[in-house]
Amino acid sequence: MIISKRLIDIRNILGSIQIKSQSIGFVPTMGALHPGHMALIDACKTKNDICVCSIFVNPTQFNNKQDFEKYPITLTRDIQMLEAAGCDILFIPGIVEIYPAGYIAPHYELGILETILEGEFRPGHFQGVCQVVDRLLQIIAPNHLFLGQKDYQQCMVIKKLIELKSYPTRVITVPTIRENNKLALSSRNMRLTDPEKKKAEEISECLLTIKQEIKAGSLKELKMAMQHQLTKHGFMVDYVEIADADTLESIDVWDGKKKLVALVAAYLGEVRLIDNMLLNE
Repeated sequence: MIISKRLIDIRNILGSIQIKSQSIGFVPTMGALHPGHMALIDACKTKNDICVCSIFVNPTQFNNKQDFEKYPITLTRDIQMLEAAGCDILFIPGIVEIYPAGYIAPHYELGILETILEGEFRPGHFQGVCQVVDRLLQIIAPNHLFLGQKDYQQCMVIKKLIELKSYPTRVITVPTIRENNKLALSSRNMRLTDPEKKKAEEISECLLTIKQEIKAGSLKELKMAMQHQLTKHGFMVDYVEIADADTLESIDVWDGKKKLVALVAAYLGEVRLIDNMLLNE
């Protein structure tokens, strides 16, 4: 595996690949890798000649300074995992490589996507996501970009970014990987104790209950019941929502046909957890 830390080096490496017309797949990460990331690497390798991964903890997408400072850093382990998975190129830029002197952050017109759900509870977060992904797409110029379904709204935001910038990159969303088919894998899970991890499974149980009980008509009582359930188990809930799977528009009355996704965000202690589940694929 080739490891590059400088912009000039990664561009030279990728330039030679592009001359050979080899397809490039890209998996952007913030490190603290887990099997969910490895599923992205596997999907990337299956569909492309070259698999590129990046590790960069992006400061502009953290609206909570403490969350940024506590984000787990496991670089040595991450490199070992990527080598074992067969990743071809790892890009580990410093902040000045992504945001050089004189960088002016653009504003991305994301519409309703940055005012609802995660956008409402983490103001400015998706602008920061777009800043770093925009820069990385400029640098890597991949044919395919691999993202995890766990960050459902973020996937939609990045697709919007690609549309806005007319990048010739196709987004491929990989299903969420779970611990024992329950707790969605996340780098933030490293901050949970074993008892907290067990309790956190209640989030996926909540989503599964919604999937099993949903029926045409009013959805308000079902949403409220699941929020109450999580609160009763010690979570501080930001939202339990059922939305249009294509637009994330909140659905209070369902016609029984529209494709839906259920989404949850809740704190367990100091750790904020998110998860989602497609309800009628």
